[in-house]
Amino acid sequence: MLSDGTGLPLTAELSAGQAHESKYVEPVLDRVRIRRCRPGRPRRRPRRLAGDKGYSYPRVRAALRRRHIGAVIAERDDQRERRAHRPGRKPQFDKAAYRQRHVIENCVGWLKEARGLATRYEKLAVHYLALVKLAIIRRLLKRLIAPLSHRA
Repeated sequence: MLSDGTGLPLTAELSAGQAHESKYVEPVLDRVRIRRCRPGRPRRRPRRLAGDKGYSYPRVRAALRRRHIGAVIAERDDQRERRAHRPGRKPQFDKAAYRQRHVIENCVGWLKEARGLATRYEKLAVHYLALVKLAIIRRLLKRLIAPLSHRA
């Protein structure tokens, strides 16, 4: 799942349980469309992407570089040890931006509050993904309606 900085889910991708989620960074990024305030095409990429140490792979960092997306991903301990023996530039890391990663964790936690998704009643991947997308739509509608209800 990919969310914006406020916790609004933008898109989701479903994978096999045994597959590592870092392999799905590119398909998820390819689905993103960020609406602009001004007329024109929607943006296709975020400015930065924050991920946990599970995304600290050269292929993920290379995919982000190709798309001109800043990576806010902590290095794994085994990578840090290997890099100590080799010369080269250390990947940049913004601790303040990394602290904002809790937003996606909260978004995933919110998604698991939906009982049908948490218990996985739907066994077919197509049906389960449809439920995830319905939950995302529900979340977006709640966010849109909430400001209107405060005005009344």
